[in-house]
Amino acid sequence: MKVKDIVNKEIVNLTNCEQEPIHIPGSIQPHGFLIGLKAGSFIIDYCSANTTQFLGLSHTQLLGQEFGAVFGNESKELFIDYIAQDRMLSSLLLKIQLMERDFLCTVHQSGSIFILEGEPVNTSSQKANEVYDHTSQFLSYMHTTHSLQDLCSLVARGTREITGYDRVMIYRFDTNYNGEVYAESCREDLEPFLGLHYPHTDIPPQARDLYLKNLLRIITDIDYTPVPIYTIDDDEQDKNLDLSLSILRSTSPIHVQYLHNMGVGATLTISLIYKQRLWGLIACHHYSPKNISPEIRLAAQLQGHFITSQIDVRQANEEYEISRKVNAAFDKLDTFELTGDPQSFQNLTAQPELLRLCNATGVSIYYNGEVYSHGTTPSVKEIRFLADFFNQSYANSSFHTNKLVDLIPDHRKLCENTAGAIYHSLGIESQNCIIWFRPETKTEVNWAGDPSKSIILDKKGLSPRNSFKLWKEIVDCTCKPWLQPELDTAAAYANGLQRQINLIKITEEEQKYRKLSEMLKEANAELENMNWISSHDLQEPLRKMQLISSHLLTEEELPSNIQHSLTRLNFSAEKMRTLLQDILKYTRLKYSEDSFEKVRLTDLVKEVADDLSQDDNKPTEITVSDLPEIFGVPFFLKQLFSNLIANSIKYGKAEEKNFIHITAQDEAVAYPTEQDELYHLILVKDNGIGFEQKYAESIFNIFTRLHLASQYNGSGVGLALCKKIVKNHKGHITASSTPGEGTEIRIYFPVIST
Repeated sequence: MKVKDIVNKEIVNLTNCEQEPIHIPGSIQPHGFLIGLKAGSFIIDYCSANTTQFLGLSHTQLLGQEFGAVFGNESKELFIDYIAQDRMLSSLLLKIQLMERDFLCTVHQSGSIFILEGEPVNTSSQKANEVYDHTSQFLSYMHTTHSLQDLCSLVARGTREITGYDRVMIYRFDTNYNGEVYAESCREDLEPFLGLHYPHTDIPPQARDLYLKNLLRIITDIDYTPVPIYTIDDDEQDKNLDLSLSILRSTSPIHVQYLHNMGVGATLTISLIYKQRLWGLIACHHYSPKNISPEIRLAAQLQGHFITSQIDVRQANEEYEISRKVNAAFDKLDTFELTGDPQSFQNLTAQPELLRLCNATGVSIYYNGEVYSHGTTPSVKEIRFLADFFNQSYANSSFHTNKLVDLIPDHRKLCENTAGAIYHSLGIESQNCIIWFRPETKTEVNWAGDPSKSIILDKKGLSPRNSFKLWKEIVDCTCKPWLQPELDTAAAYANGLQRQINLIKITEEEQKYRKLSEMLKEANAELENMNWISSHDLQEPLRKMQLISSHLLTEEELPSNIQHSLTRLNFSAEKMRTLLQDILKYTRLKYSEDSFEKVRLTDLVKEVADDLSQDDNKPTEITVSDLPEIFGVPFFLKQLFSNLIANSIKYGKAEEKNFIHITAQDEAVAYPTEQDELYHLILVKDNGIGFEQKYAESIFNIFTRLHLASQYNGSGVGLALCKKIVKNHKGHITASSTPGEGTEIRIYFPVIST
């Protein structure tokens, strides 16, 4: 049988150090042994090289053997039962006797391999009651502390008492995974690290991933010699073992060197997971080799669980107090009655509660081009610039930042005075908005060494930074971060303010329409007066003028020039009367209250045609085909066809007989611009003088004439009246013509729905 080691011999360099495969080192630390068993057969497929030290059997003696055959069926059954009860990776370790020696083992599964890691039972370990006492003491911390930081400080002290490490730190990450020593307990002779920051590169992404999977990590001696893992060489390509969940996994050489540079001899690290994210670590350092029993490790890990269980509670308590204050401001501000008056907006911004909503130092409302500000804010010009910038970048939405300079780096001077902002749009079709401001808060960050020099390349090769001297960074153009209760309250108020503004706009529109309605009523009243004047006061003098002129014309001895003048006077008076009557018809048309009814167009049009075809001055032949029934007002329909036929007669050719054909399309059609509606199409076609097609629309405008009054009499109202009648019947009317060839009028009446 051939065996081989699976030690990862890849060289780590500056280009791949962040992808170092630390989960498959192929080796373990020497304070325990590792055996990998095939699931199902329990054949030993992997084995660490130090089993002789713990079990008296070498890896070559164990590989390929069945677990029960080597260690006895009783041990095998105990192992199988442990797995069956789903105790792998639980706080209840497997206590098992192998080769007449007692071991405490952690068990987990990696792919198709069960991994058993054993450490000798430490007879000098703390008794269970001592561990219990420490844990019980910790429970009292939850009742004697209020802030999360106070709780972490007590946990650091309690963990150090349980484990005996020289230094215990509670390490908290920011959003970019830069770390801060949030709480600490250490020997009095050691320099404290409390408050120091460490760059995210100190713990690379792949290491953070393993901290999420494996919540406890121990290194008992930084100067250990890695123990290789062997396996059967069965020609399986890239045969390896994922040790992500292993307690004995060998450590990255770069990390070992990093700890050497810090002067650390042993470490214990416990992951703090909050909302499925690595919130922080409990980092325990000892300045000489140190191992603790599995029971003590679990007790320390339990303290980590206590912290993460309290993060929500402590943060909720802190946020509750903030929420209580900002909500009180919101409730008071919610009673403010805003109007469209500019002074009302100025009074609103002056309310101190508007700043307390989100603990801002300044606020500005941009409304209809005007800026209303209170507190410490940028200048009016700068606010207009910000409103325009935010509207373009975050139209109809909101955003917040505690570092405005990242968004507008070319306006650093503005950002030195106004470092942070909360922006909310107050309208879809405008730049209206509300912006809260916070000033710059210069912050001094103490780093444990220059964060830009985390990995260096020296004459010995690749190594982590070796300088941990205090390195200070001044953070400017940054304000105190906006807390979630502040953001929530600002958003709630902005929504309420937008509703108020919408109501103001609606009220203003209502007032505008009310004024327009009043003006329309006045105009209608004036129009009624004009109608009355047209129908009575104006027509009466015209009748008298015609009567007098007609009487004078009967006198035989009038000079010819006087007779001519009286004839013209009579003609003008008649023309004026006709115009007034047509105007009266046009204006009264929309006020008609006659009810619509079914109308047989064939009968109605024939009646009109019979009346008009008897004109002795112009011989006219009018043919009327079968026309459909429509829904309309008979009186107005008679006026419509009377005007159309009269128009065709009037504009007939002097030397020819008039032919007028009135027909209907056999099937309902759609109007060109309304494909969803069906109409009856009526055609009125004549052989008159016609007109140029460019006038096809303008002829339906009131007072429009294409010919001189001396050539053809009329008021210019007739076709406008026709268009209005058709429109009131929810139809359409168009005209097409060629000069000298006649005109065709097309009338669309809606099809009667059954």
